[in-house]
Amino acid sequence: MQVNDREEKALRMLGLAAKAGRATVGVPLICAALQKGIAGKTPLLVLLAADASENTKKRITDRTAYYQVPLYRITANCARLALTVGKRDGAVAAVGVSEPDLARAMITLLK
Repeated sequence: MQVNDREEKALRMLGLAAKAGRATVGVPLICAALQKGIAGKTPLLVLLAADASENTKKRITDRTAYYQVPLYRITANCARLALTVGKRDGAVAAVGVSEPDLARAMITLLK
């Protein structure tokens, strides 16, 4: 799937957040971080891959709505999202960003 310029910039920012240790990778970890509300680890933004399963979409949508965290569905697939956060093999359906400045900039780009 082709990614637009704004989304490409947001994915680069996501890579920076992952390198800085301010990204929560994977649905179970995102749900746990939202529920626990640990300062500095709670996602301020969640990105969902285009090819995530229906169950994953519902789970993430429900959790982000409940905890009032912005959710953006991107056109990148799970494999591309995994590569962006430094996972060489496998797939990542969702990633949460807990770095305030990067999250704010990514929200601005993805609106």
